[in-house]
Amino acid sequence: MLLLAAVQMTSGADKAANLAAADRLIREAASRGAGLVGLPENFAWFGPEADRASAAEALDGPTLTRLAGLARELKVCLLAGSVLEQGAPGGRLYNTSCLFGPDGARLAAYRKIHLFDVDVGDGASYRESAAVAPGTEAVSAEAAGVRVGLSVCYDLRFPELYRRHSAAGATLLTVPAAFTLMTGKDHWEVLLRARAIENLAYVLAPAQVGKHSDKRQTFGHAMVVDPWGLVTSRASEGEGVAIAPYDAALVARVRRNLPALSHRRL
Repeated sequence: MLLLAAVQMTSGADKAANLAAADRLIREAASRGAGLVGLPENFAWFGPEADRASAAEALDGPTLTRLAGLARELKVCLLAGSVLEQGAPGGRLYNTSCLFGPDGARLAAYRKIHLFDVDVGDGASYRESAAVAPGTEAVSAEAAGVRVGLSVCYDLRFPELYRRHSAAGATLLTVPAAFTLMTGKDHWEVLLRARAIENLAYVLAPAQVGKHSDKRQTFGHAMVVDPWGLVTSRASEGEGVAIAPYDAALVARVRRNLPALSHRRL
C-alpha cells in the first residue's frame, strides 16, 4: 500500500539550512516507508518579501535539481511544495509546485493561481501579487499509480479548483502551505476536510510551522485526510512528518457508496 508523507518545516531566509532540513525530513519519511513525500510551500526559502527576487530560481535551477536527484536516489515520488520561479511577466515570479517521479523526472509543474493579498488581523498585511504573478492552469499528473491534483496554500479556499481536479480523475489532492497562525487555527483543518469530503479524495497537506520572522508565524498541523474527511495523520509541534496510507480500495468504496461526484449538476 502506498504511504503518503506530509513534511512540516520551519523554513527561513537561509536556503542552505532549509534544504538540509528538507533533505533530512524526506529521508526520514522514506526510511519509514513513504512512497510519496510532500514538502510545504516555500520550503527552500521563507525570508523577507523584499528579498524574494534574489531567492528565485529557474525550474532547472539547483534547488529542484537537488530534489529530483533525491527522488531518484530514494526511489520516491516527491512533491517540491513550492519554490519561487523566475520568468513571470513584468519582472515578477511564480509560486510553483513541482512533482517528481521516483526516476527523478518532473511529472508536473503548477503555478499558484490564487494569490494571498489579505489583511487577516495579525498585524501584518500580505500582498503576494506585488512580486508574484498568478498561474492560469489547473495541473494534475499520474504519480505512484495515483492521479494527483496540485494546488498551493491560498488555493485551498477556492473549491472550484479541486472540482476541476476531481473531474480530471484526481483521487489525491496536494496542498503544500504556509498558513498564517491567525487563519490556520480556525480554517486550516476545516477547509482540508471539506475539500476531501467534497471530492471523495485524499488530501496531502505539508505545512510550515512556527516563527519565521517578527511578523510571520505559521500554524503547522501538516496532515493527511482520507476521502471520508477523517484526519489519518497529523504532525505535532516543530519539524516532523505525518505519514498515513493511501488506500485505493477505500476511495473506490466511498465513491461507490456515496456517488456524489456523479450527481453533480452545475
